Amino acid sequence: MREIDRVAVEEFGVSLLQMMENAGRNLARHVRESGPEPVVVLAGNGGNGGGGLCAARHLANRELDVSVVLDRSPDGLDGAARTQYETLATMGVRVDTGVDALVDREAETVVDALVGYGLDGPLRGIAGELVTEVDGLDTTVVSLDVPSGMVATTGERPGPSVDPDRVLTLALPKTGLSEIDCDLSLGDIAIPAGVYHSLDIPYSNPFEDEYRVDLTRMSET
Repeated sequence: MREIDRVAVEEFGVSLLQMMENAGRNLARHVRESGPEPVVVLAGNGGNGGGGLCAARHLANRELDVSVVLDRSPDGLDGAARTQYETLATMGVRVDTGVDALVDREAETVVDALVGYGLDGPLRGIAGELVTEVDGLDTTVVSLDVPSGMVATTGERPGPSVDPDRVLTLALPKTGLSEIDCDLSLGDIAIPAGVYHSLDIPYSNPFEDEYRVDLTRMSET
């Protein structure tokens, strides 16, 4: 996936913000289907956090009760995630940091967009504290790409990790997701088929006229 993202941006001219917009729109639809309000989006930096922040914008645009809790100060965001945050701040969507903010929200649905396939070792710091707190909440949990704290390739959990009710993974299925039992869907973020072909990845479009496919149903059939 790192190579797919790199080739899409550097060789095919697809911007990270374009892919993030598709991820966020897909994620917002899943959240609207999955659970009640209020919704709290847990977001980190990078592509996964930016996708969560984008989803918060789409939810706010549809007048859902949504707020954001970050695993760092907003000053620690950069790149596309920073751009998404600045849009939310201008909209007036509430954005705070840390476990206390999550507890105060009394969330009915939690969106996990802390760490994606880039996990390197156990979650630490505020991200780890947020994941531990989510584990004790009676809420619907929707994870973006992979549950935070889970290794995307193996399904291993070297530290605190999210146990989601639903996962929306992006572009290609992650092999580690075979280790979890939840609703699992694949979201289209509009990566050109030529990206996969250039990397010799056997690929046929699974989406047809839809922006997502139900991987759980596919595995059953």
